[in-house]
Amino acid sequence: MGLPTGPVTLTAAQIEDLNRKLATFRHDVNNHLSLIVAAVELIKFNPEVIARMIGTLGEQPSKISEEMAKFSAEFDKALGITRT
Repeated sequence: MGLPTGPVTLTAAQIEDLNRKLATFRHDVNNHLSLIVAAVELIKFNPEVIARMIGTLGEQPSKISEEMAKFSAEFDKALGITRT
């Protein structure tokens, strides 16, 4: 990983943009986790729905990983971090 060799300076606008992206990341991950919780609750109260809910449950981890990768890329770009 290539870290900056000196201090990194961000403008107020860049910090605001990064903060907005972090808020979006949190919101999106929370939505995916909420879907997992909702599917489990539905299954607990109505086990017959497991066949329908298994797809929802299975999709969420990869969606969370995608959100993490997207935010991580933006974070790295803002701070000048390069991945090798």
